[in-house]
Amino acid sequence: TKLATENVSIRFRPEEGNWDLSGFQYVGIELQNRLEKEVRVQWRARASGKSLSRDYVLKPGEICFLRLTLRRIVPSHVKDVFYGMRGYPALMDPERGIDVSAVNELSLGVRGPVEGAFLSIGQVKTLGQFPQPEWWNGDFKKLFPLIDTFGQYRHADWPGKTHSLDELRARIGDEDKDISQHPGPTEWNQFGGWNGGPKLEAKGYFWVTKHDGYWWLVDPEGCLFWSHGIDCVRATTATTPITDREHWFELPPRDGPFGVFYSRAGWAPHGYYQTHSPYDQFCFSGANLLRKYGENWEHAFNDRMHRRLRSWGLNTIGNWSDPAIYRMARTPYVVTLSSGKRRIEGSTGYWGQFPDPVEPNFYQPLIEAMKRESEQSAKDPWCLGYFVDNELSWGDDVSLALATIRSPAQQPAKKAFLDTLQKKYGSIEKLNEAWGTKHQDWESFLQTSDEPDHKKAADDLGAFYTQIAETYFRRCRDAIKANSPNKLYLGCRFAWVNDRAIRAAAKYCDIVSFNRYEVSVAGFRLPEGLDKPVVIGEFHFGALDRGMFHTGLRETADQAERAEAYRRYVGSALDHPLIVGTHWFQLMDQATTGRGDGENYQIGFLDVCDTPYPEIIQASREIGEQMYLRRAKRQ
Repeated sequence: TKLATENVSIRFRPEEGNWDLSGFQYVGIELQNRLEKEVRVQWRARASGKSLSRDYVLKPGEICFLRLTLRRIVPSHVKDVFYGMRGYPALMDPERGIDVSAVNELSLGVRGPVEGAFLSIGQVKTLGQFPQPEWWNGDFKKLFPLIDTFGQYRHADWPGKTHSLDELRARIGDEDKDISQHPGPTEWNQFGGWNGGPKLEAKGYFWVTKHDGYWWLVDPEGCLFWSHGIDCVRATTATTPITDREHWFELPPRDGPFGVFYSRAGWAPHGYYQTHSPYDQFCFSGANLLRKYGENWEHAFNDRMHRRLRSWGLNTIGNWSDPAIYRMARTPYVVTLSSGKRRIEGSTGYWGQFPDPVEPNFYQPLIEAMKRESEQSAKDPWCLGYFVDNELSWGDDVSLALATIRSPAQQPAKKAFLDTLQKKYGSIEKLNEAWGTKHQDWESFLQTSDEPDHKKAADDLGAFYTQIAETYFRRCRDAIKANSPNKLYLGCRFAWVNDRAIRAAAKYCDIVSFNRYEVSVAGFRLPEGLDKPVVIGEFHFGALDRGMFHTGLRETADQAERAEAYRRYVGSALDHPLIVGTHWFQLMDQATTGRGDGENYQIGFLDVCDTPYPEIIQASREIGEQMYLRRAKRQ
């Protein structure tokens, strides 16, 4: 089938009524890309106004069978049984699920412009019988406890599941053999830089340069370096709230050796525990490490992680990781810091309000943090540099200016906006004329929270947005460079962003960072005219074939597909002239029953029992072995 250039779909509909797909796990479509260039497609199922979708990039000439997981709505008799999780057992998804018994359309669309996209379409079919659990019809006595002593789902089995303490401990020897057989890429130096490549200046710290048309990091020994990393390298990832649901779990006594893994917490920006906080929680991953390695589990895990990373072809410890691990001077790492606590009160955001960079003490937390780092990471050649903040809500290119106007009169950013407008207009009458407002005086401007006409005020709103963004990045940079002039400032890890914010970041950051949960970054572009190195701070893929309840932000059908998705994503970054690294989120699966905000994603290189997923480990090793030759275009 030849398709038009952009966003065109082929739709499949039943002759009458709907399709009942409730007996299956997947619906798939056979595809072949008949072009000599990549084509991005989206496979979608619709029911009752809601839809499921999965994106995929077909390589030139590629043949594939693209499967979409049939995530289903939560039946009414189950709605009060599960809570505190993003995904539920039995393919139920309270946020994204559809009525799979009443699918009224399947569609295949081309995403983005592809001139003359040409696809061959084969069979469309369902597959994988849906394993309806015993408790599905309402006998919940058979459901609980839901989670076994190791933190795993009790009502299913899968390859790699831990069934006993002996099995858990036996895996130490199995993995030791695997690591000895795969010690790591042979052409890496101690930092993971390209020992077999060009030699540049050895400055004793990491820096960035453009070499043969591609941006690169350069390691302390002067070797070209590409940051192949992983986030959350720490032991305590799989921690889950237990308040209101202790009957879900097989938990050890609080007064025994596992008592240290019980704690009290309050972080819950979303979900059930946002209104049920503080709560008790239990760390299954820590408890499993104690069971596996014994009393010295922390040292054993920390040491093993460096050997694992090298063996897996990874050379960077990413964000949110344990200082006790990255300070061992064996693997390069990044450090994450936070900026000021005062917020622009009129702002909103998924993770909270935007910091006010005009506030006089805005960078005091950074100054204090850098003083603490002055004798550690600031002088450590293994430290690449610093991220500051994470996934701030930058909105559109006037949103922060409007948020400032909505804020109270004492907001520092609002006073700065007033000062800017006074310098430009001189009198309140001229501002009123330009904006179509009726302020009696400048004090009236401070006191109002009413937004002006967006079109009439557009130039001033945009200019002040740029002022806020540049002030933010400049003050963060200054705080870092004052104590550590040689370390890289890595930006704020953009998730939602606009061109104004990116331009401000590029002006002050050494590397601009983006968290990009995509199937590929081949099409990534900076705003016109910018040429700056970029690092991907987060991405991941997940599947539901190993006992977990949620795929994370990018779905694959199984572990083999997850590994292939990893190869393709990192490969697309290696081929991109701006991108100097990718950091996977995260080392270990999240808790089966969710963290404080409910996230319970199958996104680890390790499961909750510290067992590596062999498929993605193999993919990572392959990337590590060939990444320098690939980026240098010798392979």
